[in-house]
Amino acid sequence: MADLLSDEEIEAQLPAEWERDGDEIVRTYEFDAYLDGVGFAAGAGGVAQEAFHHPEMTIGWREVEVRLTTHDEGGITDNDIELAERFDELR
Repeated sequence: MADLLSDEEIEAQLPAEWERDGDEIVRTYEFDAYLDGVGFAAGAGGVAQEAFHHPEMTIGWREVEVRLTTHDEGGITDNDIELAERFDELR
């Protein structure tokens, strides 16, 4: 299991364009077309499955909101930061 990050560690490690929302980190990715967002969500789903760390994703019109937390630990861990960085690489 991964250890919870302190507030200071989260602030220092949070990738650009991600925000903290309580015990989650959140980013909304914007796209030119709905299907671009759907494609991103499908790719992100594959990355998440590979990492066995599953985010909440909400697909909207030309945007996808991603929320990460480590449920087993009750907050934000290195696993969340690492997966956020991997999602950013997909974009």
